[in-house]
Amino acid sequence: MDEFKYHYQYPHPAVTTDCVIFGFDGTRLNVLLIERGIEPYKGHWAFPGGFIRMDETCEQCARRELLEETGLSTAYMRQFHSFSSVDRDPRERVITIAYYALVRLSEVTGGDDATRAQWFALDEVPALAFDHDLILRRATTELRKQIHFEPIGFELLPEQFTMKQLQHLYEAVLDVKFDRRNFYNKMLHLGLLAEQPETLARANHRDAKLYRFNPESYAELKQKGFRLEF
Repeated sequence: MDEFKYHYQYPHPAVTTDCVIFGFDGTRLNVLLIERGIEPYKGHWAFPGGFIRMDETCEQCARRELLEETGLSTAYMRQFHSFSSVDRDPRERVITIAYYALVRLSEVTGGDDATRAQWFALDEVPALAFDHDLILRRATTELRKQIHFEPIGFELLPEQFTMKQLQHLYEAVLDVKFDRRNFYNKMLHLGLLAEQPETLARANHRDAKLYRFNPESYAELKQKGFRLEF
């Protein structure tokens, strides 16, 4: 039976994972892209990804790619779709399982491919290899949906942040502009934030209050059917 372990009597596709890695620079949402060094699409930008090894799951493969490109092993990651167009890869029939990851830019160290990896603002992403333009659109749509049901935006911020930073994050993810007073009142009313004793010094301005995400409050809200509406 060993001779048939990986050799079946019918055609079958290869399977890969691709990882859309989001980061927030304080103003804009960014994605991490890799410049391809080989054909097909040599010189084009694409998402980190690779073929799934025989001894790993889809998520293990995606996390391996994340670790190699960012140095992070514990970032928030979510599988959001599979892409199976028959002509999506000119080399062979390839199905990809797509994930998005949320990382804090300050914690990214880079891996072996750091010399050909680059962050791009979401509105400045170049044309991508394969069907990665489609993958990016789907990932962005899923992120915008999920941020209403889970406080995943906090994964993109420092552990302590100002209300202004939080507002800029939600504006960047949802591609909208919020009234400052309304946004502040909404977030404080939800009870998701824990005010910190420390403040952030600002030149020519009053020091800004710092907050942390309160997971205990979120757990209570989730039991009631949490949904963040603006």
